[in-house]
Amino acid sequence: MKKKKWLKISVIILGIILSLVAAALIFVNVYINRSKPVIEGELAVAVLDDDVIVTRDEIGVPHIEAMSDADLYRAQGYVQAQDRMFQMDLSRRQASGELSEVIGEAAVETDKLFRTFSLRDAAAKSLEGYDDEAEQVLEWYAEGVNAYMEEAKEEGALPFEFKLLGYEPEPWSPLDSLTIGKYMAYDLGGHWSALAFRHWALNEFTEKQARELFITYPDNAPSIIEANKAMEVKVAGEFNADLVPPEFNGSNNWVVSGEKTASGKPLLADDPHLGLSTPSIWYQMHLESPEQNVSGVIFAGIPGIILGHNEEIAWGVTNVGPDVQDLYIETPNPDDPTQFLYEGEWEQAEVREERILVKDGEPIDYEVLTTRHGPVISDVIYKEEDPGAVFSMQWTALEPTLELQAVLNMNKASNWDEFESALEDFQAPAQNFVFASEDGTIAYKANGRIPIRTTGDGQLPVPGDSAEYGWEGYVPFDELPVVVNPEEGFIATANNEVVGEEYPYHITDFWAQPYRYMRIAEVLSAGEDLTAEDMMELQMDKKNLYAEEFLPSMIEAVRVETDEFDDLLAILEEWNMVDEVDQAAPLIFRTWIRKLPDTLWEGKMPEDVYELMPGKNHITDQLMREAFAGNPGEWVTEFGGVEQWLAVSLAQAETEIAEELGEDAGDWDWGDEHELLFPHPVSGASPILARFMNPEILPVGGSNVTVMVAASDPDGIVDHGASWRFVADLADLSEAYHIVGPGQSGHVKSDFYSNQVDDWVEGDYHVTPIEGDVEGSTLILLAE
Repeated sequence: MKKKKWLKISVIILGIILSLVAAALIFVNVYINRSKPVIEGELAVAVLDDDVIVTRDEIGVPHIEAMSDADLYRAQGYVQAQDRMFQMDLSRRQASGELSEVIGEAAVETDKLFRTFSLRDAAAKSLEGYDDEAEQVLEWYAEGVNAYMEEAKEEGALPFEFKLLGYEPEPWSPLDSLTIGKYMAYDLGGHWSALAFRHWALNEFTEKQARELFITYPDNAPSIIEANKAMEVKVAGEFNADLVPPEFNGSNNWVVSGEKTASGKPLLADDPHLGLSTPSIWYQMHLESPEQNVSGVIFAGIPGIILGHNEEIAWGVTNVGPDVQDLYIETPNPDDPTQFLYEGEWEQAEVREERILVKDGEPIDYEVLTTRHGPVISDVIYKEEDPGAVFSMQWTALEPTLELQAVLNMNKASNWDEFESALEDFQAPAQNFVFASEDGTIAYKANGRIPIRTTGDGQLPVPGDSAEYGWEGYVPFDELPVVVNPEEGFIATANNEVVGEEYPYHITDFWAQPYRYMRIAEVLSAGEDLTAEDMMELQMDKKNLYAEEFLPSMIEAVRVETDEFDDLLAILEEWNMVDEVDQAAPLIFRTWIRKLPDTLWEGKMPEDVYELMPGKNHITDQLMREAFAGNPGEWVTEFGGVEQWLAVSLAQAETEIAEELGEDAGDWDWGDEHELLFPHPVSGASPILARFMNPEILPVGGSNVTVMVAASDPDGIVDHGASWRFVADLADLSEAYHIVGPGQSGHVKSDFYSNQVDDWVEGDYHVTPIEGDVEGSTLILLAE
């Protein structure tokens, strides 16, 4: 009897719990739905002078039609905020070093880094240099963002992530937009970590060993090398390698002359490679007013269109990757750590007091020291012992720059002369711009501030106490690399070397591996009667020229050493060198390549220093080339020769794959360990949020060296690739072809949240028109 009673009570309790859970889920669902963007009907927006029509097409791209530029940019701010308000707020907080205020102690180190790098301070200095027109655009845009924000707060309709973190966003300002722009310069324009690593290596290894860890050893600067040995700065344990941007935030772009196209007009293609996330770093829009008609993408939080086309021209970019960050070895005064030695005297640094607010914690008072060269980036403030030397950093992006002004003028340009003139204000980060116009012109310019150094070439830190080191200015705008209408009939870049030995100025020695460019050039050179469809197909190309160069010699070397890997080597020998999702060979080759630096250097240096090490596979590539040519280097010889190095690395690769997929290589597929993920920034907090916020994970082909870039982390998660794909046919600029994965909206309940994930994998582009009626959901923003 008691047992039956207990069971009855248990059933009642279970029913109550399930009811509470159901009620909670209904409440959460209702709350989340309340913040879905209104995309149909009418909304009153007080800041507008006239009504604005916003039509979101079938893929979620907003087409904004306004009677003036003032209302166009106000509406742009409003619409971006509808879809991306949380992303925008998180972006400005990260760049400003203000994440701890809403996340807590876990973000303190990130905030310290961005406070030290001084991005918001640099943005404030930049804002002072903007002309009245550009500053007015920033104000109009902020008015639109704030109009949405005020409305959402009043109606309790802010994105639910704000509720999840327990805060409301502050009003938007022009400075916020420029700070986000400076963050993109950080993400695309740095090599300070490489300098810190090389400094460490010179002090830890023999000269021969250190020499092999440089892409090009600076033989012409013995004084700089000696200074690095004489004035050692602590590197191990100082820098969080997780905060260093991906080594090659690369991209592909190309433009083809009408002489090689079916239409007789140019074709242009662009696919910038950045971290893949939900929502995308890009927001696609079409902006139309009596003054302009422009379409493409922009970073959420910024007005205008940074990449895309108007009615007469199209353009795209890749990252040049020049050496624009220099480290200086600074000597602090033992009696006053805010002073540093310069030309025999102690010079006072600028001291900026920063207070980092920490959610559920005490505020942290933090000082940023800035020498004549730039901020001190070594973590010296809270060390128990005074260091003998620290690093400061000089960086082009920390100076006043005018990128948004350039963007606004690019949007209204109608030919190459006007476009190139606009580029003069695009100063950081340096970008490879390709251009095409309806008049048949194709052009290219490596654009941005590239330093001219008094001494050295930016490969090593230099003494900060001497006037013999520093920058003399920048490569003159008229002497930056430029190509217009070349005989080859096309121009392409893929972060590859863009200048020859005859170019008089130093750009960098650290170019991307050449394989993407080689494949693009191979296809375009052979192509005739090319079409937009051919360009889209090339953007999805998975041919692996890296394997084509190295694999035969790697297989031969292992066969000399051992006969243990016949099954694996047979799979690799039969491979067509295409990184298809259903093949084992790409998985074996990529894992093998990834193991080569680990085999040589893991355990030879602290883990955090190893993470800072630049171009690991660049270096192992060169070591293999030399070893195959009969000239094994110091590291390879010490290991026991190239044959043993490659055999041991292959054994490690086999073990790693077998632990995940089983012993039978016949059951292995690239897609099993190469899966696409667009992670949401809050999804890492719990598996429940990850399941709710992250789009579906899908197997995907390609790799880090194919034209269709799909770069994966050691766990096989593809988190880096084409954040936007774009193709324009200059024969008809009334439309163009796009993919923005995972989708347009940042709202998890939106139809446009992850509707382009499959498109990203399969290469299914959508057409975005800029003329005529657009079918979709129409929202009229009413002027009050």
